[in-house]
Amino acid sequence: MKEEDKNIENLIDKMMAENTLEAPSIDFTSKIMAQVLTVQESKVMTYRPLISKTSWIFISLGAIALIFYSSLSSGTEYNPGTDNSYTEKFSALFSGIHLSKGIISAFMVVPFIILIQIGVLKNYFDKRYEI
Repeated sequence: MKEEDKNIENLIDKMMAENTLEAPSIDFTSKIMAQVLTVQESKVMTYRPLISKTSWIFISLGAIALIFYSSLSSGTEYNPGTDNSYTEKFSALFSGIHLSKGIISAFMVVPFIILIQIGVLKNYFDKRYEI
């Protein structure tokens, strides 16, 4: 075993003596740094929201229109001889709904929790992407 190790070591020494060290070109460092700088500049990430502000405006207007239309069209039917005001239609639409105290509390608390989470997440991503 030791004889094989000596032969391998002699072979390696012989190969190292035959090959000379290759020296890099004079401007090797500047070329590498130029490539590093271009890679860093190309990886800069700009923040763009998935849904634009105009899309949010159209979505919210559509939701408001849908709620308004559904509150006016369902409930009581329109009879020309009777006075059906908007408040009567609106109250007739929600008159059959009865919610427990826990559900009402959840409807009041959850929006505030969601707003807090949105603020915390926005702050986190602002720091992360340095906007």
